[in-house]
Amino acid sequence: MVQFKLMTMEALLSKYFPFYNLSEGSISATESLAVIASILILLCFCFRSSSIYLLDYVCYMPPDNLRLPYSHIVEHFELCNFDPELIGFELKVLERSGIGVEACVPESVHELPPDDSMKRAQAEVESVLFRIVKDLLSKHKVHPKSIDILVSNCSLFCPTPSITSMIINKFGFRSNVKSVNLSGMGCSAGLLSINLAKDLLRVHKNSLALVLSMEAVAPNGYRGNTKSKLIANVLFRMGGAAILLSNKKQHKPVAKYKLEHLVRTHMGSNDKAYQSVYQEPDEDEIVGVSLSRSLLSVAASALRTNITDLGPLVLPYSEQLRYGWSVISRKMWARGNKEMYVPNFRKAFEHFCIHAGGKSVVDAIEESLKLHKKDGEASRMALYRFGNTSSSSVWYELCYLEAKGRVKKGDRVWQIAFGSGFKCNSAVWKCLSDIDPNVRNAWSDRIHLYPVEIPVFDC
Repeated sequence: MVQFKLMTMEALLSKYFPFYNLSEGSISATESLAVIASILILLCFCFRSSSIYLLDYVCYMPPDNLRLPYSHIVEHFELCNFDPELIGFELKVLERSGIGVEACVPESVHELPPDDSMKRAQAEVESVLFRIVKDLLSKHKVHPKSIDILVSNCSLFCPTPSITSMIINKFGFRSNVKSVNLSGMGCSAGLLSINLAKDLLRVHKNSLALVLSMEAVAPNGYRGNTKSKLIANVLFRMGGAAILLSNKKQHKPVAKYKLEHLVRTHMGSNDKAYQSVYQEPDEDEIVGVSLSRSLLSVAASALRTNITDLGPLVLPYSEQLRYGWSVISRKMWARGNKEMYVPNFRKAFEHFCIHAGGKSVVDAIEESLKLHKKDGEASRMALYRFGNTSSSSVWYELCYLEAKGRVKKGDRVWQIAFGSGFKCNSAVWKCLSDIDPNVRNAWSDRIHLYPVEIPVFDC
């Protein structure tokens, strides 16, 4: 075996470095240095990590005529013959959700009764995605045929042809564009799409990737009587985001952010986590998405697992040591009730974008990570103005921070997304240049009115 390895090594060296001949004895110092240098260059070339840059992104801004005031919601429930007790339950959920009266729904939901047909769902997808793709590409003068990778995600609406095919047909992408359509991935699908685009960009050099994130509201209203399924009726709103990524070195000077880390956690092997967000028919065969009472505890558990992997990548050593000592202390003195040390993630990040799943979700994550109220401002304001826009919510939050002029060169942003399955995903972005707050985005028309005081209702 040893002889065989030596023969193989000699054959390889003879092929790539002809002057190196083991059978003829030693080589000169110059030749040795040349061999070593060549091997190091080869290794650097093989294992070099290509950076992923975020050139820009656009969030969908619904027209004001699609806003859904509380009074309209109650009227819809009454005209759809909901039981008065269930209407009262829905209103309580809405009051405590943290969603304001400016959040929007598609035209079909405003109709009485709401039109949940496939045709109207497709119209919603087209109105959102066609608009933001056009805005993003025209803003940077990117021709559709320049896009090499296209990834879309929409959890509950999966038509044939796919959503990516709709985009390719509308804008005339190349026939060899690498397109992937994700469905059933929940609210965390936005970061899953970024992760997939990142992996594809690592393989396909010198490429542009377009990522599209949204959820279709029109076809997913629930008209049954199961309370756990009624919650989704008041939480989700219309929205979407288009993100342009690149691995081209020439784009670094003009890029907004660089992707530093993306950590995914899947708790699906745990039955409690798997069933915490679950689409199924009720006893009357009416399909809806159930949100279980254990959702917050499941999300907290998923977050703990996620930050266990993320922490060593982003936290300063002082915080890692304090956390490590806390773990050791609890194991050595198990009888004590000493609370586990929570690392100070404010030392690792300047900005936090917590998935705006609801006020209780944002509050729970703030408490778990011991963040300040200011750290959750972007999440609360995005929830209040736009509602839970599912996979695109973290982009509305980053958009808010930019419109406020808070994101500066060198700042690090932590996006945290949760989704069915159950999943918790984290993306870490480093800002490459000062962001101009005067550049128009989804918040520009009324950013001066925010932050607002969100009403608090007694439980």
